[in-house]
Amino acid sequence: MPLPLIIAAGAIAAASYGVKKGYDGYQKHSEADEIVDRAKTRYERQKSAFDEQDKETTLAFDTLGKKELEIGNSICEFKTLADELLRKLNDGRAKKLCISIPKHKLQKIEDYSYTAIGVLGSAVGAAATGAAVGFAVYGGVMALGAASTGTAISALSGVAATNATLAALGGGALSAGGLGMAGGTAILGAAVAAPVLAIAGWAYDSHGDEALKNARKADAEVTSAVEKLRKAIDQLEETARYARRIKRELLSIFGEFQLYFDDLKDINIFIEDIKGRNVDVKAEIEKLGDSILRAIENGFALAAIMVDLITTPIFKPKEVKGQVVCNKDGVPEMEKDSDGFMMLNDTALESALCQAKNKASGIETA
Repeated sequence: MPLPLIIAAGAIAAASYGVKKGYDGYQKHSEADEIVDRAKTRYERQKSAFDEQDKETTLAFDTLGKKELEIGNSICEFKTLADELLRKLNDGRAKKLCISIPKHKLQKIEDYSYTAIGVLGSAVGAAATGAAVGFAVYGGVMALGAASTGTAISALSGVAATNATLAALGGGALSAGGLGMAGGTAILGAAVAAPVLAIAGWAYDSHGDEALKNARKADAEVTSAVEKLRKAIDQLEETARYARRIKRELLSIFGEFQLYFDDLKDINIFIEDIKGRNVDVKAEIEKLGDSILRAIENGFALAAIMVDLITTPIFKPKEVKGQVVCNKDGVPEMEKDSDGFMMLNDTALESALCQAKNKASGIETA
């Protein structure tokens, strides 16, 4: 065959090969695009479900935290009024009347109420929601830690009141993980951040084979991320259920506590009202002695039940030799499972919920 014909034939063959290679490359690009698009859709669907559950759990923690803070504030006010009425009742008595609540229980109640007051005094505006969420997660164990370690409650309240700690309680430092407030606190340490979906651009690599390889890698990463998100959703759901159960039990007990608090307020208003009148105030207070003691005793008993429930950590705190471990900001550290999720303190919570219900039912109705 003449050389020109051989060269022409070679050129045609090369062109044909180039066309085929280009077509194969196009097909591989198309396949890579489809793999990445499907992966992105799977991820976005699961991320959307996670975001919804995250909002629901955040709301559950927010409402629980606000109620716990309200309870702490009310207990503080109750104690102030109870102490004042008891002082009036004992004024001039040789044998002082006293309540039968154990001193360590009263101390725990006081410690908790001071912790709540410290947070309430520092959290204002938008920070209040973050503080409420954080308090629901960490506040109880912070008070518990103070009681168990002997740390001065004033020092603990001071730490809890700092903006830095409130930011930590609210999950501000977790923004880098993109998990949101409740999501961050509930699954702290879990690598659920979005995979780098920019790898979709790899599908336009100059080599079709490489594009396909990278697309499959992206698909595998998304599969892993979707599984982590699914586990995170389950964890958030279970956490939200406990938050709602605790709140329901607290609402029931707090309602009864408020009745005794109202009794003390009414008695105090009556005493203040008769002052300056032609009435033997001390004699009138003496007549109310049994009612005052009953309201104080039962009010404190209900407060102790609520504090015991609130200070049962929702997540298992990390302990060393029986002491709760805290980070440099004073925030308690929690035990993590193999996925990096904070471990629910489910056994202790079930016991605390059961005990709260049983003990509260054993106190006479106001």
